[in-house]
Amino acid sequence: MNSTKPEPQALNRADTFKLLAAGAIILSALVAFYVFATHSLLARVIGLLAATGVAVAIALKTERGAEALEFIQDARTELRKVAWPTRAETTQTTLVVIAMVVIMGLLLWLLDVLLFWLVRLITG
Repeated sequence: MNSTKPEPQALNRADTFKLLAAGAIILSALVAFYVFATHSLLARVIGLLAATGVAVAIALKTERGAEALEFIQDARTELRKVAWPTRAETTQTTLVVIAMVVIMGLLLWLLDVLLFWLVRLITG
């Protein structure tokens, strides 16, 4: 059978090393965050964010990181092409949905009452 799904590519050594380094940086930053619990929370959070930024920058230098970045950029481009509804359209649609939920709720409640009445009538 012919598959249209591309085969996953193996990571090359450099990419593997970069991803391991990024993971090690994140792990080290998390350990440091808790080891230095007596220090300022602000300093620990800034350090954690800085380490995360460095790890992400390293991970983006890999082939998969570049693909992920390209995907995000393409998604943003497509998102800009979307014709978003106006506030009035959103409000009207929301009100129609709420009205339909109420109507269906009432219909289902009436059906439940009718079926309950029929079962009581049959079973005595």
